[in-house]
Amino acid sequence: MDAARIQALIEAGLPGALVNVRGDDGVHFEADVISEQFAGKLPLARHRLVYATLGDLMGGAIHALGLKTLTPEEAAGRR
Repeated sequence: MDAARIQALIEAGLPGALVNVRGDDGVHFEADVISEQFAGKLPLARHRLVYATLGDLMGGAIHALGLKTLTPEEAAGRR
């Protein structure tokens, strides 16, 4: 598993999302995901949306995925 594949899967599952995935060891990754679909959702619900894009890879080929999930407005406020 590599970061580019995970990024592509998240982008396909959350159209319009801005995604940046990092991870060098092939099993532990970190992702920043900015999506309108997160609006009004608590962090756990946001994470579930991302995990759903990865299906059975979570807990299998992807041992761990740290997530930072923001709406575009939240991301703009951090700049």
